[in-house]
Amino acid sequence: MSENINFELKKIGDISIFKLNEKRFDSQIAGLVKGELTILLHTDDCRKLIINLSDVEYCDSSGLSAILLAYRILQSEEGQIRLASPTRNVRKLIEISQLDRILPICETLEEAIADFSN
Repeated sequence: MSENINFELKKIGDISIFKLNEKRFDSQIAGLVKGELTILLHTDDCRKLIINLSDVEYCDSSGLSAILLAYRILQSEEGQIRLASPTRNVRKLIEISQLDRILPICETLEEAIADFSN
């Protein structure tokens, strides 16, 4: 099991952007991502979260589980989430699992930011 994950966190106004700089979002790192997202969402008063998936080439159910955890936390706090720039494979997994019904997907980070502004 990996001891750490490569990610970037930045804020633009009231929007938090979590960019996962990993090729694989699977059981090796999903627990660590859940931990980071939980800390972010509970300590930073975050109500608008964008998860940037542009670097992720592979995602499995544990990766989706980490995203769903963030979604559930935000829902309980009346917050919102957007997924930005998923690669074709990751987008296909989200659609097959029908999570695109509850997780808004934006083609680009800019589109996700603009979506929150509307």
